[in-house]
Amino acid sequence: MSGSPTWVLLRGLMREQRHWGSFPASLARALPGANIVTPDLPGNGTRHAQDSATRVAAMVEGCRADLLARGIAPPYRLLALSLGGMVAVEWASRYPQEIARCVLLNTSMRPFNPFYRRLRWQNYGALLRQLLLGDARSQEALILRLTSRRHAVGNPTLLADWWAYQQEYPVSRRNALRQLLSAARYRAPDSRPAMPVLVMAGAQDQLVDHRCSQRLARAWQADCLIHRDAGHDLPLDEGEWVAQSVARWLGVAAAEHEQTYTTQSLCQ
Repeated sequence: MSGSPTWVLLRGLMREQRHWGSFPASLARALPGANIVTPDLPGNGTRHAQDSATRVAAMVEGCRADLLARGIAPPYRLLALSLGGMVAVEWASRYPQEIARCVLLNTSMRPFNPFYRRLRWQNYGALLRQLLLGDARSQEALILRLTSRRHAVGNPTLLADWWAYQQEYPVSRRNALRQLLSAARYRAPDSRPAMPVLVMAGAQDQLVDHRCSQRLARAWQADCLIHRDAGHDLPLDEGEWVAQSVARWLGVAAAEHEQTYTTQSLCQ
């Protein structure tokens, strides 16, 4: 789509492009004419056989090379979740001329957030048991429980889909640990990247404390929206709200969508 704005959607730890579900279509409806691209990070999805990077900066280079190889040239608009948010921030900091805007969903970064909020301490036991004793099916069930408020229970179809994704494109334990290392060691710049930034979070996030997003937004004086009922995977729990919120932030939302903002609040 020559001349159309390109939105690059970046997922988080051990997730791939299919985990976006129906959200890319929702975003496309909210942003008519936008070109929506959903690349996989090395080690995930179609690139599961590759080694995951152990540095966020290397993830940035992998994304840039992938897009350029497909003939998708900057400028890009980034919408990124969790670990993907770190990739977006590093990309915007290293190559500000390539990035027009950033939307960061439920992300957390040093030096703004302590480790026990970046990964809620209440989950340490479950994650350790999964690492030592779990299998791929229990892994997907745990991820769904920790990342979704709306679908944590009572959605066997979604869980079956995630299990099928893992069977087709398995993320190795080695790559999962490499991604964790990359996230743990990443340190964000003290000041906000030069382009406009919107920070969004779900107040019911069971994986990452939503106050991490609030603190980041305050430190950077960035725009911020919190959904009171959503969990970590905002596009899964409240995809239409995310899409319409982005459209409104850009100034293109229609008046009839005004009611979609009733469960949102500004960061405090």
